Amino acid sequence: MTIRKAEATWLGTLRDGSGTMKVQSGYFEGPYTYASRFEEAKGTNPEELVGAAHAGCYSMFLSALLTKAGFTPTHIHTKATVHLEAGPTITRIDLHTEAKVPGLDEATFQEKVAEAKANCPVSKALAAVPNVTVVAKLHP
Repeated sequence: MTIRKAEATWLGTLRDGSGTMKVQSGYFEGPYTYASRFEEAKGTNPEELVGAAHAGCYSMFLSALLTKAGFTPTHIHTKATVHLEAGPTITRIDLHTEAKVPGLDEATFQEKVAEAKANCPVSKALAAVPNVTVVAKLHP
């Protein structure tokens, strides 16, 4: 299908160095440092980019599943919280999704939510993360 590219440059030591990450399309380029990754400093970090990728992929996949099931989603919004623990290791990703899908019942919605969690390409790529949760709310 497609091939996507991203790159990162790191200059210096772990604690004192800095770097940039950017994507092929040119729509994102951001600085990152030890402090922006492991503390609360300005800049981006790999984990928030993983979270953005997961939220985006999940939302699109859920939309595709709902459409295939005969529903027309009008709004799907997903927030991802990525937990980086000692190791460092990503130990948990929490997805929180809100959707508006006219005519959709709660049981079918939750079925498609679970299917999207299991099968979106980024979820599959992140299969080594021991705990991925989804809390999904269907709005009328």
